[in-house]
Amino acid sequence: MFNKDDQKQNLEDILKHSIEIEEDLMRTYLITAERIHDDDELKERLENFAEGNAKRTKQLMDELKEINRK
Repeated sequence: MFNKDDQKQNLEDILKHSIEIEEDLMRTYLITAERIHDDDELKERLENFAEGNAKRTKQLMDELKEINRK
C-alpha cells in the first residue's frame, strides 16, 4: 500500500504531467490559430480553447501549491 508521502508524490507527479499536457495543448491551439487567415470563426474557437487550457493550467498550479503547503 502507498503511504501518505507516496500518495502525495504520486498526486504531484500527476498534476505536473497534467500541467505539461495543458500547456502543450494551449501552445498548439495558439500556433494553429495564428496560421488561420480565412476562417475567423475557427480562429476564435481555437483561441477560446487555448484560453480554457490557460485557466486549467492555473487551477492545476494552484492545486499543486496547495498540496505542497500541507
